[in-house]
Amino acid sequence: MGIAPAPMCRIDGRERINVTDEHFALSAPRQTTAPTTAETQFDFGCAAAVLTDAAARAGAAIMAHYREEPEVKLKDDLSPVTRADHDAEAILLEALRQLAPDIPVVSEEASGGKEPQLAARFFLVDPLDGTKEFIQKRSDFTVNIALIVHGRPRFGLVYAPARSLLAVTVAEEKAVETELAPHQSGARFDSLACRPLRVRVPAPEGFVAVVSHSHLDADTESFLAKLKIAKRSSAGSSLKFLLIARGEADVYPRFGPTMEWDIAAGQAVLEAAGGIVVDAEGAPLRYGKVGARLRNPSFIAWGHRE
Repeated sequence: MGIAPAPMCRIDGRERINVTDEHFALSAPRQTTAPTTAETQFDFGCAAAVLTDAAARAGAAIMAHYREEPEVKLKDDLSPVTRADHDAEAILLEALRQLAPDIPVVSEEASGGKEPQLAARFFLVDPLDGTKEFIQKRSDFTVNIALIVHGRPRFGLVYAPARSLLAVTVAEEKAVETELAPHQSGARFDSLACRPLRVRVPAPEGFVAVVSHSHLDADTESFLAKLKIAKRSSAGSSLKFLLIARGEADVYPRFGPTMEWDIAAGQAVLEAAGGIVVDAEGAPLRYGKVGARLRNPSFIAWGHRE
């Protein structure tokens, strides 16, 4: 794949961050009965390099189907799935096997609705988040990859191939975005010019709220009615998290059903940019909810909070 040994990220053409220096490039995971250092640390640089390459190739596979009339089937839950979902998933699963063969992967299509067996660390993958948007020839669908450690998302990658937009965590509390065109030969992360992602302080005139393009409901309207809202926007898939991480929006409430793989990568990027995601009671959103079959409760994503 042509991955550089020490990927670099250019921040606004000025700052350069070595995302594989000794602080982030850590030892391989070991299986023990208690949490180890490896269970709570992660090589962000290697992950960014390997998975950016895979995302570019998965994006190319998706866009090849995007230009055609999609072959759509309905799953048991009546949600749509296409060949693009499966083709992208195969590329991502192989990349994760190469990156971290000891870390299990839970992927939307490969799971087949089965109850997974989860370890302290596992990857969550949604190879095509926003399948409805994809079918409708909209551009707001994404590829999502997240690493969960002890119930919290630590690494996240969100890629919107139709918009050539990539967002990824490159270190603890550091996320960037960059332009990345889908390409069947992949991409080198160290060749991309990145911009830092950071949430904003809300403007005095009120919050900018972002809502689901396909799932706006009465509970969301009721929640927003209690806030001082200056403006609304809508988007599909994980792009709602990126709008907040970029400082273009302040809050995203979601009271409709979602699965863990739908939002984990977006949450990881948002929290690395200074935001937070909580449930309806204000508690941090947790992952690995096997008893709930990986379904999420209602949640609110926030940017800057006092």
